[in-house]
Amino acid sequence: MSFRFYMPPLSFTGPGCLKDGCDEIANLGFHKALIVTGKIVTKVGILKKLTDFLDGHKVSYTIYNETKANPTTKNVHDGLKILKEENCDFLISLGGGSLHDCAKGIGILATNGGNIKDYEGINKSKKPQLPLVAINTTAGTAAEMTIFSIITDEERHIKMAIVDKHMNPTLAINDPELMINMPKGLTAATGMDALTHAVEAYVSIAATPITDACALMAMKLISEYLRKAVENGDDLDARDKMAYAEYLAGMAFNNASLGYVHAMAHQLGGMYDLPHGVCNAILLPYVQEYNLEVVPKKLKDVARAMGVNIHGMNDLEGGKAAIEAIKTLSSDIGIPKGILELGAKEEDLKTLAENALKDACGFTNPKQATLDEIIAIFKKSL
Repeated sequence: MSFRFYMPPLSFTGPGCLKDGCDEIANLGFHKALIVTGKIVTKVGILKKLTDFLDGHKVSYTIYNETKANPTTKNVHDGLKILKEENCDFLISLGGGSLHDCAKGIGILATNGGNIKDYEGINKSKKPQLPLVAINTTAGTAAEMTIFSIITDEERHIKMAIVDKHMNPTLAINDPELMINMPKGLTAATGMDALTHAVEAYVSIAATPITDACALMAMKLISEYLRKAVENGDDLDARDKMAYAEYLAGMAFNNASLGYVHAMAHQLGGMYDLPHGVCNAILLPYVQEYNLEVVPKKLKDVARAMGVNIHGMNDLEGGKAAIEAIKTLSSDIGIPKGILELGAKEEDLKTLAENALKDACGFTNPKQATLDEIIAIFKKSL
């Protein structure tokens, strides 16, 4: 088989790189940006930091800041309306994954037309999206550099997985100085999201030596630095290492795809409007218990990357050690123990499982499940 590898043409990383990124924006030669952001980003002053740079370069912009934590079809179409009214010719997303996902939805509709629901699934568009500069403020989703966009369909109460080669951002900016303001809970949730990306990409049936290398280094960095970033949000070195970790995990899953953790977490988010990273963190060990039978050696590698002493262990023992290491990390940083704590309802599990089996992220899970098996995994996570 042949494989494709997607990532932005240019990325900036490291403390203070927002300035370098804005210098590059000025050189792109566009007329006016639609900045897709959120109210929290505005409140903590990050938006002003960006607009000051843009003003200095005489780059015109208008702002859309109504995106929800789980971006909706309405958010995408509302943003598109503003983009057209203001004659914007490129997009800047500023924030975490929700803002990048919303901007991608706007960008793909700006060039392809139609309704965002038309693009659910894999490679449904005909043309590249409007140019997008994705400026990241969290260390987790990697949406600033992927071809994935997750949009909530408010009518069906599901999260649509849109995976499209035409959604590749033009420029990605990961400045850890913008991540200092992340509260502990968000740091923990986004960090576990990144770990989930790395683990699911590593055990994916579409993994390659390139994605494996990215995934393993991401796991190593997360295991070493996530606790530090949660404990002390001002630890710039920990923030910097987590920014690299989430980007590496993004490189991995952007090309190897994901698995049932994401397919299931999307349904919890779509039905109950729950935080994606927390759902992933709770589900991750239980899905890997399900996968253990077919990928014990790979999960043993996960244990090694997470710093577990696996000397003398066979593959199955090493795989079990990886699952325990994931649970321990989640516990150490304050992740809830089960989805009931988040508001999930046991009577909804069959519907959640049915929708999870339709999610494109599950297609590359190393072991394909029946409906009853997905329900059983959900029950373990309660």
